[in-house]
Amino acid sequence: MQLLNHKKLHVVAGRATTQLATDICHELGVSLGHANIAEFANGEIHVRYGESIRGADVFIIQSHTSWEGGSINDALMEHLILVDAAKRASAKRITVVAPFYGYARQDRKASGREPITARLVADMANRLVSVDLHSGQIQGFFDGPVDHLTAMPVLIDHLSEIGGEDLVIVSPDAGRVKVAERYTSLLHADLAIVHKRRAKDQRNMVEAKEIVGEVRGRTCVLIDDMIDTGGTIVAAAELLIDQGADRVIAATTHGVFSGPAIDRLKNAAIETVICTDTLPLPSEKQIDKIKVLSVAPIIARAISAVFEDTSVSEIFGGNNLA
Repeated sequence: MQLLNHKKLHVVAGRATTQLATDICHELGVSLGHANIAEFANGEIHVRYGESIRGADVFIIQSHTSWEGGSINDALMEHLILVDAAKRASAKRITVVAPFYGYARQDRKASGREPITARLVADMANRLVSVDLHSGQIQGFFDGPVDHLTAMPVLIDHLSEIGGEDLVIVSPDAGRVKVAERYTSLLHADLAIVHKRRAKDQRNMVEAKEIVGEVRGRTCVLIDDMIDTGGTIVAAAELLIDQGADRVIAATTHGVFSGPAIDRLKNAAIETVICTDTLPLPSEKQIDKIKVLSVAPIIARAISAVFEDTSVSEIFGGNNLA
């Protein structure tokens, strides 16, 4: 008896990332699978795949974020249940696609008696595809392969239109200097660094101190992996303007925009905030300053490469590995 091995690609999504998943499937030329997600009266989540996935290569897309009717923890639990349902439905290979990886900032013990929650989240899957992890070391939390994508090509394409010899890429803190240097190389721009200090024992409290680099009369682009409450970016922008910067633009992969973020950005000395659609942007957070770019083509190419067992890093010319 001879069996012909026909690989089958199956893509499903959780409720927090439906639009992005639909866009990814459009890029792939496949239909988004039916996960049939429902809730019991007490809030427990139930999943039942609408078609057979036995022997299939299943990609389960979910950003760990709140959405209308659910919290970030609901999104994470839903992702876990989708993975378990796929295992029990005899999927051949399961890849967790988390464009925004939840709890990524809890990647180490900053003080005693704290968890390393990013490691706990890693138990959900043997294989991960994610975009611009807050800390690259999170890849080491997984026993299987991690394809760490970057939104850099999407942001670079947009920022290159700004251009000009007066462009300066600004790292909002010392931890983002390496990433900022890659942007300066690709955009042929100069580099500046914001020296900042976080208030001890106070979350989300940031004090920008000084600028290292020449920004007077220049167009400054603040680069960060995420904007959460906006404290870091807004404080850095104010300092840049105080130092004589002509324009300030913020560019980020993940637009979290928690709590006071939108009000802060509205009133900040920032001309434009560029982010991607790794996280949905609800209508109440959509303001004229915010421009959203799509990472669907990048994620689709990565899924195609994983499915076909070809190189993912070649998509980015190795820039996703730095």
